[in-house]
Amino acid sequence: MSIETGWVDADLEVEFPELRLRWITHEGGSGRTPPEIKERLRKLSDRYTGGKAVHLRQEPIPWAYRVFFRQVGIDPDDHRTPAEQAALDRMKHGSFRSRNLLDDALVIATVETGVPVMALDADKVTPPLGLRLSQEGEHLGGEERPLSVRQIVLADPDRSVAVLFGDIAEERGVTPSTQRMLLCSVQVKGVPEISVEEALWTVTEVLRTAS
Repeated sequence: MSIETGWVDADLEVEFPELRLRWITHEGGSGRTPPEIKERLRKLSDRYTGGKAVHLRQEPIPWAYRVFFRQVGIDPDDHRTPAEQAALDRMKHGSFRSRNLLDDALVIATVETGVPVMALDADKVTPPLGLRLSQEGEHLGGEERPLSVRQIVLADPDRSVAVLFGDIAEERGVTPSTQRMLLCSVQVKGVPEISVEEALWTVTEVLRTAS
């Protein structure tokens, strides 16, 4: 099992030369969260104080994603970066709430590294995956809601499978029947490659712990 690097469309690469897509395949699906992972979430909640949440956006990696959001037309104070959203949820609920194995693994990786990770059903997409701009008349997943022109999308050779930091196409995301997952992360300017790799390995480590 190794981390793969996706392609980036030439037009997009010119505008964002440091934009990268990295992914890793995990043999397995989600499921119920075991006690040891719930305990890890609880300890993470205890370490994540209100002061840390307040100053999170000033840290280098969360700040890099905020800058990128603004560059692509996303208001990070309206549509929060994944790390900031996790912090907000922690403050709102008093802890990182356990949902299921995959979601808990994604939260742990995002909080510990500042790097967001998303999951796709590996049997519903066709590698190699990449990043490109949406085209006029394009629909998410090929047949779902229409996309705005020049949105950044995660795509396989056949269709868009997700909007970057947004919706995943129906039937491309992880469901209870998923047997294999593609764990994907996007690296932007200011985010070290080692941090992206750490985020991906953290998710797989949590998933393997429960298997």
